[in-house]
Amino acid sequence: MAVVTAVGGSAAVASSFANATGVDLTPLTTAVDFSTVTTAVLAIAGSIAAVYVVVSAAKIVIARIKAA
Repeated sequence: MAVVTAVGGSAAVASSFANATGVDLTPLTTAVDFSTVTTAVLAIAGSIAAVYVVVSAAKIVIARIKAA
């Protein structure tokens, strides 16, 4: 019975912390516009992906030329 009470007591403590409200950061997050940052990050990622594709294609072409 003591084990069940201890487990039930810890569950009660955990649920009381789960219901606590945290800090509201809505005014800070709504004041910042991330659309330009997102566009820049995606453009950089696309450029890097394009470089990898070109390098891979060049390696394949060079390997086929050497094999011929």
